[in-house]
Amino acid sequence: MLLLRPHGRGTPFSRLLGMRAYSLKTPKGTRDYDAKDMALRQHIFDTITGVFRRHGAVTIDTPVFELRDTLMDKYGEDSKLIYDLADQGGEACSLRYDLTVPFARYLAMHGKAQQFQLKRYQLAKVYRRDQPAMTKGRLREFYQCDFDIAGQYDVMLPDTEILGVLTETLDALQLPVDYQIKLNHRQLLDGLFQVCGVLPSDVRSVSAAIDKLDKMSWADVRYELMHQRGIDGSVADRIGHYVQQQGDAQLIDSLARDDGLMAHAQASQGIKELQLLMSYGEVFDLQKRVRIDLSLARGLDYYTGIIYEAVAREKDVGSIAAGGRYDDLVGSLLPQDKKKKKKQIPCIGLSIGVERIYSLLQENQAEVARRGIRSHPTDVYVISVGDGLVKERMQLAKELWDAGIAASYMYKTKPKLEKQWAACDREEIPLAIIVGQDELDQGIVRIKDMAAKDDAQGKGQTVARTDMIATIQSLLKRAS
Repeated sequence: MLLLRPHGRGTPFSRLLGMRAYSLKTPKGTRDYDAKDMALRQHIFDTITGVFRRHGAVTIDTPVFELRDTLMDKYGEDSKLIYDLADQGGEACSLRYDLTVPFARYLAMHGKAQQFQLKRYQLAKVYRRDQPAMTKGRLREFYQCDFDIAGQYDVMLPDTEILGVLTETLDALQLPVDYQIKLNHRQLLDGLFQVCGVLPSDVRSVSAAIDKLDKMSWADVRYELMHQRGIDGSVADRIGHYVQQQGDAQLIDSLARDDGLMAHAQASQGIKELQLLMSYGEVFDLQKRVRIDLSLARGLDYYTGIIYEAVAREKDVGSIAAGGRYDDLVGSLLPQDKKKKKKQIPCIGLSIGVERIYSLLQENQAEVARRGIRSHPTDVYVISVGDGLVKERMQLAKELWDAGIAASYMYKTKPKLEKQWAACDREEIPLAIIVGQDELDQGIVRIKDMAAKDDAQGKGQTVARTDMIATIQSLLKRAS
């Protein structure tokens, strides 16, 4: 039997076990969240899912890792950020990079093309070998909150609702900064590049460079196009003429008068769909938030229609939500039928960036307090005066629990009164029930509003024991 000396004496514990000493830390790009953090995060989750459910979405779940072949060749140059897992039994697997490709795999396995229609949401962690920036909410392990509409519908109807869901969600979160939604169309962008002289085989490469315009100047992007991606200078200049343009619906109308773009099938389709989207969007007041940005490229390979990003105006935290249409992704996972055609389930979706929203809200703790976001869910603390009255406190707590009220008491047989008050304050519990032998003999309890902090309450409101539950419920309802 191995006898270990108490900590602080003799040989270190790690050396006795033949272990090397190590520092306790979370892996790079990850972090812990305490009870106060989680209260705010749960508020964010509840707000987001409340909007998603109001729009008729149901939730599903998928594995945290997928077959590597399922994820490969879906993310363009970002594929290098995928976490590969060691082979544990004959299957090459990777941690999911996002929730979109796993959803497409789910549809490919369970959906029926031409018949399948689904509004789905999912809140889950994803993993990326990105360079983390913790203060800006860029981590290697983080939550995404996705809302997707899958199935055959008339043009731009699901797309308009998706943008409506996005604005409704961000407004419901009451962000401390204003935001705008950048909007573009993949068909317009791809067609525009080809009209400017880009070969179809080079479109994705050019897209990846243009997608950097939110972080780099046009001069730097132009240099990359010419010297790293082999694009002629005159072609790059024609691209620059378009991708530096931003505006409202009038910009789309001006593009519709561009004979070169309208003569190209892809560009023309993108322009017409954006015009229809902006027309439908007037119903949801999208014109207040949406701005056409021809530099928005969204580097992921699977987008086929409209693409969008929501960005904070005053804070450099990157996009706080993003998404787009991906009509061919499900089909890319399915085998061809006898006619050598792949079945399709068109989809459009959005992803809310929880970590970046959390970092924005966390900075304003006064606002968090104003919204009544508490780290502890307990609504009532049972306090005894004089003798410990432990069984009596337990009985009161049980009555509250049976009535669906969150309650707690100190795990001491004879707790000191000041320590009970301190626990109540520390955990921000709004109400206290005070009971002593006199109250027990008279069949009453005293209820004190711990948030009021005024002397007018005295020792608290006296109520009959039989009216305790109804009184507590009324006070909690009034405070909510």
